[in-house]
Amino acid sequence: MEIVKIGILGVAGVMLALQFKSNRPEYGLYLGVVICLVVFTFSLNGLKALMTGVKELEKYLNSSGEYLGFLLKAVGITYVCEFCASICKDAGYGAVAGQIEIFGKLSVLLMGIPVLTAVIGNINAIGG
Repeated sequence: MEIVKIGILGVAGVMLALQFKSNRPEYGLYLGVVICLVVFTFSLNGLKALMTGVKELEKYLNSSGEYLGFLLKAVGITYVCEFCASICKDAGYGAVAGQIEIFGKLSVLLMGIPVLTAVIGNINAIGG
């Protein structure tokens, strides 16, 4: 039922922000940022439950548990970058939003290099 609450909050917030768009556009932007932060807080609550599940999975993965950490970091990077880029786009700064998205993609790529190195090392160990 959380998704219904978030959906209603988002639609109501956008409808309210539209009321300010013609007279006081900055109020609409501020309202949009506040709604984004509220949704982000709800997401953090869900993240706590996810972390509990991941810790349970790590018990079964033995030495491969660090890969789950990489996965969660990658998801976190993409979520934060998308969040910030969306706010920049709403404010009319599309170029800044694009640069934030590029930075996020490069960060995930750089973070994945140790995982790729480990996979290639495992393949080499098996193959020869």
